[in-house]
Amino acid sequence: MSTNTQIILAIFSGKDRPGVTAGFTSILASHEATILDIGQADIHSHLSLGIMFLTEEHRSGDILKDLLFKANEMNIHVNFTPVKIEDYNHWVGMQGKNRYIITILAKRITADMVAKITDAIALQGMNIDNIKRLTGRIPLEEKERVPKASIEISVRGTPKDLGALQKEFMDISASLGIDVSFQQESMFRRMRRLICFDMDSTLIETEVIDELADRAGVGEEVRAITESAMRGEIDFNESFIRRVALLKGLDVSVMADIAENLPITEGVDRVMKILKKVGFKIAILSGGFTYFGQYLANKYQIDYVYANELEIKDGKLTGRHLGDIIDGKRKAELMKLIAQVEKVDIRQTVAVGDGANDLPMIATAGLGIAFHAKPKVKATAKQSISTVGLDGILYFLGYKDSIIDEAEFM
Repeated sequence: MSTNTQIILAIFSGKDRPGVTAGFTSILASHEATILDIGQADIHSHLSLGIMFLTEEHRSGDILKDLLFKANEMNIHVNFTPVKIEDYNHWVGMQGKNRYIITILAKRITADMVAKITDAIALQGMNIDNIKRLTGRIPLEEKERVPKASIEISVRGTPKDLGALQKEFMDISASLGIDVSFQQESMFRRMRRLICFDMDSTLIETEVIDELADRAGVGEEVRAITESAMRGEIDFNESFIRRVALLKGLDVSVMADIAENLPITEGVDRVMKILKKVGFKIAILSGGFTYFGQYLANKYQIDYVYANELEIKDGKLTGRHLGDIIDGKRKAELMKLIAQVEKVDIRQTVAVGDGANDLPMIATAGLGIAFHAKPKVKATAKQSISTVGLDGILYFLGYKDSIIDEAEFM
């Protein structure tokens, strides 16, 4: 770089209109300036445009004069700041260093939520590069869709204490009723390709084994075992065998009736439609039963279903199962196997579940999400969704409403 060159940062602000950026960059082009960095944002038709450019020192006066005249003509405020060469080189050296994406998701986002999250970031010595809204413009009166709001914050730097930062996010999440995702920025985050769902209390708002138990007249007993297993208090396999044994003698005709009346979780229709549109492979990995997983697979064009098979004789459940039990360890193994078959890097996978038996696959996946989960699961998982429906996953994947809505109506 010549010693006679100069770096200048120009910040433009004012009412946005077509041609503003073109007007200023055309002036830079006419003086053969090099653009080193550029960023633009529009908030409620108010423009904020920053351009860092390199020019020969003898040209800088004419460039600033022309930019000022143009800004005055367009009623735009402009501010110029000279940038030292060493400061610019330091900035270049920071490129690619430890970048993270923080996603905030809630029914409504308040100033207090943003203040507490950004304060936690600042205390860790990290700097915010960019903030953008993922959800559509918020109407004052909600009419159609269940309200939800999401913003994405891009930060740069190395946390002083990553564990403390994640705990702080969890505490903020619990106290303010928001969901916070903290992901390292990488090519894999932008290229997720396989998503594995738990079924019971994730895709559907019930535990199917409890529904079967109610029909068999042993609902309270089975439900108590289910809750204990989901809290991680007893071994899943043991609880499964005990619960299935209590279903002995139940007529299989009740399974069809239960399947046709499954309470689908809020947001499932939307998330399934979008994931299929963008090319995801989708799997159900469930400690529940194949019959119901297959029903959902047919409904939503799900690619893989792995669940437990109930033994049936003479049209009745025997109280036994067939084959290996799909427990937490097996779920993680199956996710890895499907990823290999689909030629997907494990860092491109997503796992979503609510129970203790989902923790192994949640921990293994590139993005593991505890969904409306039990306290132990939520405390262990790095990401969780508790305030909105299953389509909140789309915002953790970085999708904007404008893109989602376009895909929905294609």
